Amino acid sequence: MTELRQLPFDRSDLLELSPEFGELRAEEPIVKVLTRTGDEAWLVTGYDEIRRVFADARFGRSHPTPESAPRLSNSALLGGPIGDYETERAVHQRMRRLLTPAFSARRMSHLSDRVQLLIDDLLDDLAEQGPPADLHERFSVPLPMQVICELLGVPYEDREKFRAMADDMADLDDSARSAAAQDEMRAYSYAIVQAKRERPDEDVYSDLAAADLPEDYIARIAAGLLFAGHETTVNQIDQGVLLFLRNPEQRDALLRDPSLVAGAVEEIMRMAAPSEHGLVRYAYEDVEIGGVTIRAGDLLMLATIAANRDERVYPDAERFDVARDNAEPHVGFGYAMHYCLGASLARVELRAVFSSLFQRFPTLRLAVPYEQLKPRSDRLTGGFVELPVTW
Repeated sequence: MTELRQLPFDRSDLLELSPEFGELRAEEPIVKVLTRTGDEAWLVTGYDEIRRVFADARFGRSHPTPESAPRLSNSALLGGPIGDYETERAVHQRMRRLLTPAFSARRMSHLSDRVQLLIDDLLDDLAEQGPPADLHERFSVPLPMQVICELLGVPYEDREKFRAMADDMADLDDSARSAAAQDEMRAYSYAIVQAKRERPDEDVYSDLAAADLPEDYIARIAAGLLFAGHETTVNQIDQGVLLFLRNPEQRDALLRDPSLVAGAVEEIMRMAAPSEHGLVRYAYEDVEIGGVTIRAGDLLMLATIAANRDERVYPDAERFDVARDNAEPHVGFGYAMHYCLGASLARVELRAVFSSLFQRFPTLRLAVPYEQLKPRSDRLTGGFVELPVTW
């Protein structure tokens, strides 16, 4: 028998993928590997194959025996099964019906002026205090945090509190720490939701407060929104900045033609890979995809970062190109019934960021050699510890 490859793969550059992803995608877009926890899983790296899994109702996030289910990592958040196996599909549909209006493109467009004001204030502060600066701490982090606080109805003054919880939740190795932080985040979030029942406002937590859903599910949704609503966007900003700094001709193209920003954001989402953790799915029944038979209960790791560089879909896939023509939609936001509800919010923020940052600081550059940037490889969402820049 062929020895299975072990995750995580070695990675030397956070703007590039581990070479194994490309090798496996070319040879076997669905192949069995060993996870961080030593369990067997199907690694899915092909674009078409991942879209098929996303769109197939025979795959989900729950498992009939969660205590013994194979795991991708020790993360309590995305390392293994979540939800109730008997009710997952129905509850997922109810959740999407509840939250879709809150994250509609129209509502997000109404946020754009507010997002731009926040960006302008942060860039003013950067200019006033002068270089060098940690762009991660001074810009990439505070912007999404303030936006998600206002959207959800979370007190911004609690930002360091829930940021610490989010950091512990993302721990890939210490399962007890991750689980305890998740419980704390759920309790914190649900307390805010409960308060909204007495004093509702125009925010998402008020929508949750009025929802006819089990309390534990509302707590899970509230915590998940707060975590994902800022943590993922932080990394996309950092990665986008670095992609432009490493490809200055693309930055110059955007400066010459600001209308490229929408395509630039999609290209950032396609190329950015702050983490190689992947998404968890379990097969509800035996399923055949691409000539591979996946058995009921099997674990799949959806490597969307690899699918977004599939040469069968994207010519010259490893090239960062803000004017890329006729590109298929990336799967960075998922697909079909599992398309990310927060995609419009992320686009509003990222388009505003990359319409403003380099226009304000056209000479922005790293203040340290690229090789000295410190990755957060022990965290679910990955990214960098800091992003020192000057101008």
